[in-house]
Amino acid sequence: MNPTPQILVLDAGGQYCHLIARKVRDLGVYAEVRPSDAPAAELAEARGIIISGGPNSVYDPGSPTVDPAIFASGKAVLGICYGQQLMAYLLGGKVRKGDKGEYGFATLDLAEAADPLFSGLAGRQQVWMSHRDVVAEVPEGFTAVGSTETCAIAAIAAPAKRLYGLQFHPEVVHTTRGREYLSNFVFGVCGCRQDWDPRHRVPMLEQEIREAAGNRNVFFFVSGGVDSSVAFALCIRALGEDRVRGVYVDTGLMREGETDFVRRLPGVAVEEAGELFLGALAGATDPEQKRRIIGEAFVGIQERIAQERHLADERWILGQGTIYPDTIESGGTANAAVIKTHHNRVEGIRKLIESGRIIEPLKSFYKDEVREVGRELGLPAELIERHPFPGPGLAIRCLCSEFDAPVRVAEEGFIIPVNSVGVQGDSRSYAPVLAIDTADHDRATYLINRFSSVNRVIAAVQTREPLASMQVSACSLTSARLDRLRRADAIVRRLSHQSGYDNKVWQFPVILIPLGCGPAWPDSIVLRPVDSVDGMTARSVAIDAGLLEQMQAELMQVDGVAGVFLDLTHKPPGTIEWE
Repeated sequence: MNPTPQILVLDAGGQYCHLIARKVRDLGVYAEVRPSDAPAAELAEARGIIISGGPNSVYDPGSPTVDPAIFASGKAVLGICYGQQLMAYLLGGKVRKGDKGEYGFATLDLAEAADPLFSGLAGRQQVWMSHRDVVAEVPEGFTAVGSTETCAIAAIAAPAKRLYGLQFHPEVVHTTRGREYLSNFVFGVCGCRQDWDPRHRVPMLEQEIREAAGNRNVFFFVSGGVDSSVAFALCIRALGEDRVRGVYVDTGLMREGETDFVRRLPGVAVEEAGELFLGALAGATDPEQKRRIIGEAFVGIQERIAQERHLADERWILGQGTIYPDTIESGGTANAAVIKTHHNRVEGIRKLIESGRIIEPLKSFYKDEVREVGRELGLPAELIERHPFPGPGLAIRCLCSEFDAPVRVAEEGFIIPVNSVGVQGDSRSYAPVLAIDTADHDRATYLINRFSSVNRVIAAVQTREPLASMQVSACSLTSARLDRLRRADAIVRRLSHQSGYDNKVWQFPVILIPLGCGPAWPDSIVLRPVDSVDGMTARSVAIDAGLLEQMQAELMQVDGVAGVFLDLTHKPPGTIEWE
């Protein structure tokens, strides 16, 4: 039984809303998420309230709001990003569109303030931003206490009213002192006491599984990845081996050696279905369409296997390894923007959820928490320390194009007419890529903040012809292109493992884009190494020059590869995956 929440997080649609509550619980204080417009009377149980970020502008019709009575209730309130803007706006301040966005790393200058929220935090520090609108004028009784180069009012305070705002995100790991801000608010401002132990989750999860399953059995379609494997093991532990079945579907979209790895896992049968998936994907180019096709194909094959193995009656329900970032990026809360639809959230799956035929024991967890659960279960390190790999497989790392288009020369580099998915200010962006000539992360961040027309910057490592003469060609998913990507991915994984580089990054996607030098060399490879904790934010990571040279030399020997690039983009504004 969970305790009464001491902190309530009001959900204004931010990608990191649930992460705020999780970070408060990590401090040992129980927190829950509530709708942003919950009446003040329903929040009376809490000692403090946090208003999350969100993708809207406070001036947009129908944009999320809060009950203004919370500001006069005497409770401590902290607004984060959109939450700061909303607080300022509702209390008589002014909010305006920023001259340019601010995404990723920023440097905050915080003034000395005799106030518990900012105790011990004054000075210059790294924070993480994801916004375009800014507070232009603080409300009466507030003081601006922090600023960045782009944002003059990055922190506000009205200590007498116990009201505070931060334009940056203290809940993400890349705000280096973010935990201190949250701790100061929870303990120093709100006076909370510790009442929650974030460790030893397994008994709680086992009980939830037993309650959700009732007398029904569970069958899983496992991928061999961390999430589905941990969820599968949890259900076996909770229900027993006789009540849980596992099937791995080889979609033809897997990496080299992946199916052989899964064959070694206990209790999992393998189903070959490559022709089915590749046939369904023939001609598809739009990333959302590809995700929907894959998700619906999964549902179809699940139904067939369920019928063949007598798993379709009411005694069986479907188990999935869905984790929280999958849910929130699929528009999982009322105000959240859809960044990309996860294959576990397509229409067929949603219908199963609505009918109570799905169990997802990890849906409120982040990747690092899932790994910790795996350790508590005693799963081998070989499994739980694997880099994340997307459920749709190589399909979303093999980009397609509906048209032929040349590279365009731009003021700061070259515009590559290949669209990729991003997240700017908690909203979905879908924009072309800017290529520059040097692997300069600082320059890449500057350019992304300056130009809203791109959400990703890459550096050319080597190309067969000058970049200005290269061209994007119309194409879709084919066996030849998937084989090309599979070979490139295997090279990168081998060299990363041999050098120990794979232990220095959280994930290392290898992307194929249809940028080439004629029919003989139609594609290019993009390397995307990132560091993260939970997948909600990520930092693009440099590659040692010697290792990058090795990778480039071998990748340029792959048939059909015209160039090698390095993705310099943090998340935000670029998602970790390109689709």
